[in-house]
Amino acid sequence: MTPGAGRGPRVAIVDYHAGNLTSVVKGLTAAGAEPFVTQNASEVATADAVVVPGVGHFGATTAIASGMRDVLRSMVDAQRPMLGICLGLQFLFEGSDEASDVPGLGVLPGRCYLLHGDVKVPHVGWNTLERERDSPILAGVSETSYVYYTHSYAAPAGDATVASTTYGSTFAGVVQRGRVFGVQFHPEKSGEDGMRILRNFVALC
Repeated sequence: MTPGAGRGPRVAIVDYHAGNLTSVVKGLTAAGAEPFVTQNASEVATADAVVVPGVGHFGATTAIASGMRDVLRSMVDAQRPMLGICLGLQFLFEGSDEASDVPGLGVLPGRCYLLHGDVKVPHVGWNTLERERDSPILAGVSETSYVYYTHSYAAPAGDATVASTTYGSTFAGVVQRGRVFGVQFHPEKSGEDGMRILRNFVALC
């Protein structure tokens, strides 16, 4: 998919064969961005911002090659906005128990873990976000917002957590460190609050 002509910030969507790319493209386009899907690290390096989507097994992130990882880290260092969605949020951490030998990007400390407690796994459906602190990614989002989840593993709540969700255990629903953001849910499938989050991200680009 190639960029269009000057609608808004150019947002690279990393394609590693593990995401619902069509819905992410539609969501970002509706939010005012000029998204394009790519597997090419050089193309990602030219973007104003980057989104790492993803659903499924953490092992799928092995397809994000070392060259792409280097570019993503360079974008973090350059303070260009980055958004991880679902598996993409988990990729921001050091790794996951789901594939213990596969390293994450390591932008955030900690490892993702299997949801536990007296709950059905995977966690599929709507759940609440509990605000922990203010963040530009949540500007204008309802304090009692419901968002759409589909996942079995989650990231630990910690210093980077700006909103948490409880399902068996309490985990990171939204994270931020600098201009790196992550959401465990699917904003493109989460109604007006989800679209507000995407618009907030685009406004930061």
